[in-house]
Amino acid sequence: MFRALSHRNYKLFFSGQSISMVGTWMTRIATSWLVYKLSGSAMLLGVVGFAGQIPAFLLAPIAGVIVDRMNRHRLLVITQVLAMVQSVAMAILALSGYIKLWHIIALSIFQGLINAFDMPARQAFVVEMVEDPADLPNAIALNSSLVNGARLLGPSIGGVVIAAVGEGWCFAIDGISYLAVIGSLLAMNVNRAMKAAIPDGGANIFRELRDGWKYVVGSPPISKILILLAAVSLVGMPYTVLMPVFAEKILKGGPNTLGLLMASTGIGALIGAMFLASRKTVLGLGRYIPRMAGLFGITLVAFSLSRSIWLSVVLLVATGLGFMAQMAVSNTIIQTIVDEDKRGRVMSFYTMAFMGTIPFGSLLAGTLAEHIGAPETLLIGGIGCTVGAVWFQLSLPRLREFVRPIYIRKGILPEVREGVFVTSELSVPPNS
Repeated sequence: MFRALSHRNYKLFFSGQSISMVGTWMTRIATSWLVYKLSGSAMLLGVVGFAGQIPAFLLAPIAGVIVDRMNRHRLLVITQVLAMVQSVAMAILALSGYIKLWHIIALSIFQGLINAFDMPARQAFVVEMVEDPADLPNAIALNSSLVNGARLLGPSIGGVVIAAVGEGWCFAIDGISYLAVIGSLLAMNVNRAMKAAIPDGGANIFRELRDGWKYVVGSPPISKILILLAAVSLVGMPYTVLMPVFAEKILKGGPNTLGLLMASTGIGALIGAMFLASRKTVLGLGRYIPRMAGLFGITLVAFSLSRSIWLSVVLLVATGLGFMAQMAVSNTIIQTIVDEDKRGRVMSFYTMAFMGTIPFGSLLAGTLAEHIGAPETLLIGGIGCTVGAVWFQLSLPRLREFVRPIYIRKGILPEVREGVFVTSELSVPPNS
């Protein structure tokens, strides 16, 4: 389950991130609670979510070209230092008592600009840290385990810190936590890690961007996976933006209730990530994409109807499992079948599908919640996710035919030999 940690650079990165990500999730819950405390508006929760994520939608394609050109290790060091500056600025403003909504929006935009470059660089860099391609799926699953373990701890700790000393200390702890990941990046053996194939820096950036887009559109498995991920992120993922409304108005709680709800999704996500980490092959993973998207949608519908804290907690465990598993499986399959010289650009489109559509969903969810209510908004989103899962399930037979030769070419699946029939599929493990 932990075989990717045998690679020194990945182990360093994993260790640093395990500390930093807890701080990141503390900041997320503190930001949501602070915005809601200052404004009392579900719509402004959506506005802040939009501001923090729209740069990923606008800049991710160009960022992908830059990631394919640049030294990814150096780029990650830069993004982590800038992210630390952003958290420290939030802490100073909050602890001094001068923080206003426009400060939060401006600093959220700044963080979004950082994430537009950080996310595709981080995804593409995993391949360079893990020298054995067979360990790549395990590394991606462990990455998801790390993120969702932090999602479990961060909101829980954040809720206690907010209740005890205020939101500003969450931002301060986050700022300090970045030192761990920056230190781990600087400690890496960069001579071994920096052997990725990077295109000629003199090439036209827009031509590279167009080539990347044509590659994604021309690959049905990649394009359909990204379409489903984008749809689920648009209509379903903004449920996190409305959590303060559910914690206070629907479930009659406070910051500790918000921390409990957010941590519940982290528990489910962690369960899903550990299951994926235990798998030894990518074969058979694709079947989980529609299943997990469907689970996410159905449990989101049920959560929107719940008025019990403990029923909501149970439902959010399943919700977190469904979304994380769909996201991680999508990431693993794309990283497995993508051509190396297109990796940065394809992962930038992955960032657009995952993070880039969320701001529009956040803005839409916040606006709808103001007019029809938060439960009704999530009900609509859950139904949309379920419809998307059904659509992808119907597409699977055709997608298997495109993935088969790629798996054979990469040695993941043996070729058909005389007397032996092997199925190479996106969704069904091989049988002989």
